[in-house]
Amino acid sequence: MVRCASIFSQLIAIFSRRQFHELVVKHRAERYAKGFDSWDHFVAMLFCQVAQAKSLREICGGLASCTGKIRHLGMRQSPNKSTLSYANTRRPWQMFRDLFYQTLDVCKEAAPKKRFRFKNKLLSLDSTTISLCLTLFPWAKFRQTKGAVKLHLLLDHDGYLPTYAVLSDGSKHDVSVARSLPLPPGSIVVMDRGYNDYKLFASWSDAGVYFVTRLKGNADYRVTAELPVPQNRNVLADQLIELAGYSAQKNCPYGLRRVVIWDPQKGESVEFLTNHLEFGATTIAAIYKDRWQIELFFKALKQNLKVKTFVGTSENALFIQIWTALVAMLLIKYLQFKARYAWSLSNLVAFLRWNLFTYRDLWAWLDQPFDILPVEPEPVQDVLPLPGLGQHPAAKQGNLNSRRPVSAS
Repeated sequence: MVRCASIFSQLIAIFSRRQFHELVVKHRAERYAKGFDSWDHFVAMLFCQVAQAKSLREICGGLASCTGKIRHLGMRQSPNKSTLSYANTRRPWQMFRDLFYQTLDVCKEAAPKKRFRFKNKLLSLDSTTISLCLTLFPWAKFRQTKGAVKLHLLLDHDGYLPTYAVLSDGSKHDVSVARSLPLPPGSIVVMDRGYNDYKLFASWSDAGVYFVTRLKGNADYRVTAELPVPQNRNVLADQLIELAGYSAQKNCPYGLRRVVIWDPQKGESVEFLTNHLEFGATTIAAIYKDRWQIELFFKALKQNLKVKTFVGTSENALFIQIWTALVAMLLIKYLQFKARYAWSLSNLVAFLRWNLFTYRDLWAWLDQPFDILPVEPEPVQDVLPLPGLGQHPAAKQGNLNSRRPVSAS
């Protein structure tokens, strides 16, 4: 007896149908819909991500082969390739972006706290370039013979969740996106040297936002104070500095801090720049080291989800697929938070792909994925030994034979 729906159906149940319908109404996503609604569209694109479907044919064929099971997903029937292609081209990708932020609110409630003791919100800022074929994506011209789009991401270190994302063309500079980020006062933003901009640092200092980054090799500064260096640590210097260049001093008139750490693995010193004057030098170095988590996030996104090959060539279709990949990443992170089994992200994605339409309880499967369910015997009803109404003649004869005395041998 089947006691629960498929695992994919239970995954879909995490999303609120009421909130999804509100997004559909907000973006008027079904103005010209004829049978293939936005929910079916979302389920098909999420299936593309979780099942690693490589084309429209694989999406539609994979759902069509499970026709008896997709009704649990809220779908009436599997879509045709032309129908799904038309929806990817016409339906607003902004609806999938808003769905990402709705899913983020659910994941934040289950996210574990960061490993640092301070109460400030720690965020990592970086971007990754998604290369495209210029022949297939002429609208995404990046260089003369290359196309690309950029995914700018702000990673929250509480659970390492993407808390803010922006999709832009490949030529858009990272600093221009950083200026538009909604950062709460008191938060700490860590980034690499690609975001070195003194006007940006000054605007963050005005807003009460702290930053930690690498100091440029050609930076012109003067030391105003030497801070004590902790003993038996790899801290070489801890200084208060002021920018010495005319334009740098004009753009950022605030006092900053320079921390120099010796990296034994690379055998070289590393210089950090920050406007936080209270944390210890080792804490500043540990904050920047934890920035590597955003690089791991981009690696996991590209290796486990479909953001390098696309099922549509229009800008709208590409944006829908990338935002759906971010939604799928949040969903996988949420399962990791809830599971007692120590899942790695790549293993969880693989096991989900293999068991999408398995009839098992999702949460029990997450905790004990290798348990074999006991085989339930088929119910057998014994035939009454007395002949009567409703019994088959053969059964009557069998009952009479069973009543004959057995002769001794």
